[in-house]
Amino acid sequence: MSDLSYAEVSARLQARWPEQKIDPTLERVQRLVELLGDPQKSYPVVHLTGTNGKTSTARMIDQLLQEAGLRTGRFTSPHLESVRERITLNGEPISEERFVETYAELEPYLDVVDSEQEHPLSFFEVMTGMAFAAFADAPVDVAVIEVGLGGTWDSTNVADGTVSVITPVAVDHAHILGADPVTIARDKAGIIKQSGTAVVSQQSLDVLEVLMARAAQVGAPMIREGIEFGVVSRSVAVGGQLISLKGIGGEYDDIYLPLHGEYQAHNAATAVAAVEALFGASEEAEGRVTTELLQAGFAEVTSPGRLEVVRTSPTILVDAAHNPHGAQATVAAVSEAFAFQPLIGVLGCMKDKDVYGLLEAYEPIMETVICTRNSFVERSMPAEELGELAAEIFGEERVLVRPHLIDAIDDAIRLAEEGAIAMGSGGVLVTGSVITAGEARTLLVRKPKEADPLPGYSQDGDGE
Repeated sequence: MSDLSYAEVSARLQARWPEQKIDPTLERVQRLVELLGDPQKSYPVVHLTGTNGKTSTARMIDQLLQEAGLRTGRFTSPHLESVRERITLNGEPISEERFVETYAELEPYLDVVDSEQEHPLSFFEVMTGMAFAAFADAPVDVAVIEVGLGGTWDSTNVADGTVSVITPVAVDHAHILGADPVTIARDKAGIIKQSGTAVVSQQSLDVLEVLMARAAQVGAPMIREGIEFGVVSRSVAVGGQLISLKGIGGEYDDIYLPLHGEYQAHNAATAVAAVEALFGASEEAEGRVTTELLQAGFAEVTSPGRLEVVRTSPTILVDAAHNPHGAQATVAAVSEAFAFQPLIGVLGCMKDKDVYGLLEAYEPIMETVICTRNSFVERSMPAEELGELAAEIFGEERVLVRPHLIDAIDDAIRLAEEGAIAMGSGGVLVTGSVITAGEARTLLVRKPKEADPLPGYSQDGDGE
């Protein structure tokens, strides 16, 4: 039993080299897991990368594996409200007690690595080591691991995925990963390993060629959306959608997915293919995946902060989209699933993102946009600056500036209610950043005093 408190551990983690400082090397984390006895090798790993959809797909894979009777560990980033969300056991965040114990067990080894290296272990590297160790101690039957940033040099890439999943690749983190999808794909392709199978979501042809070249280089079989698996049909249903999927082992019909948007149907297809690949399903041999398994598993799937309804009257949606590709998917999903008149947007963005592209994506569906700022002041764009950009696209008469998120949400609710009197049913969409989405959830779903001791300290990875 450790003498450390959860708050003390959180403070020590926060004091480490911040995640937004990227050093492309695996040396530190490789040394850490070596000292720990390579815990990441004690269970099969489903490893995910991509630009958008990773966390939702990881949650789906996790849920399906649990439904199949397996004990799972899941490592994702960033977190919405609590850092413990990043490390889950059977779908539940690691307990505060186990979080502290895991850190205390690793701390002597952290000191060793810090003393040997030019730079100390970063926050994300330590979290990666903690996740691998916690999963080995549980023990889990399989771990679902999402990269933090990119692929080749990501800390999680010390694990060799039995299945490597690449969700759609687009431009994000251009200053780190590259300015075009092909360059980014080359980095993400690094998670495809000789001993594994690659499951690839729908990609542009040039990106697919990069991924196929990597798979051929290491001799990894590749399963591609649109060829070996995919979405057969989908229709809007109350609270989600009804989908039919083609998998490696056959077709699965009439599956209710309690999530909105075409992109979530494609995430579901990718999740099914990943589970089939893990179980060894093929056209010649019936796998462990059945329609009944998928119906039961997907019925329990949640994706917090991904077009999530957090309140009604008026309806308030929280969404973590933070790049134009993600925003376009959100716009399509909102237009399909809701009939808001009017829709009021609340936007809080990071200044290193394509903010102009985000605003352009949202302009057609938002009657008014309220520009605000989340608590991560080191990276977030000031509300006034965001408002100036928004005015160029929306026009000044459709833009309000409220520096504090709670004021922005209050005004959005008021405008949605006032507009609904004349126009119908009003709604509010809070979006622009994972951190903005997480802080909105804290305000709207539970009391702020219950929030994590690491407010605003979010992984600077593909998720943000």
